[in-house]
Amino acid sequence: MRITEIFFSIQGESSHAGKPCVFVRLTGCSLRCVYCDTKYAYAGGREMSLDEVLSAITSYPVKLVEVTGGEPLEQEEVYPLMTSLLDRGYTVMLETGGHVSVDRVPKPVIKIIDIKCPDSNEGHTVRWENIDLVEPYDEFKFVISSRMDYEWSKNIYVERLRHKPNTVLFSPAHDELPAVNLARWILEDGLPVRLQLQIHKYIWGREARGV
Repeated sequence: MRITEIFFSIQGESSHAGKPCVFVRLTGCSLRCVYCDTKYAYAGGREMSLDEVLSAITSYPVKLVEVTGGEPLEQEEVYPLMTSLLDRGYTVMLETGGHVSVDRVPKPVIKIIDIKCPDSNEGHTVRWENIDLVEPYDEFKFVISSRMDYEWSKNIYVERLRHKPNTVLFSPAHDELPAVNLARWILEDGLPVRLQLQIHKYIWGREARGV
């Protein structure tokens, strides 16, 4: 499989934020979200065998792994990778852009599924059937760039997600929307979602890689 980087850091997003975690970043993504902070993963990387990837992961002292990208589900080899990690007793998280079906993802994997807002310029790619393919421990993430994005996301939450047990994350696009604005809107509406900040960017800075 083609890998951009494998590194050990603090989980910066989702309800698992703050935990030490091994990250496996696969190369390649067909989306071009305007706020993307991993453009370096669009291409390049290096070919690694499954055994090489597993060896790199097991060199770190934790049993939590996030498979991310790019878009990891655009590589066929991601499925045996996730299965192999589960078989070795790892807790596996998957960060996916939401435009690929999650129907083949092993059930125990914790899926963090993006629902792309209009300002991302990729809102038309949302695969809505993924909403019905999740387990209760999976999470949905909205990256919000504007008040328009917030209103759109709120409507999606009310219409499609409010009766589901899944955690719903509202995250401000880091350089586009002040977190205080998003916090204020959530409070004003009494919306029972989770405000998410990308804590790794506050720890190491927005441009840092491999952390």
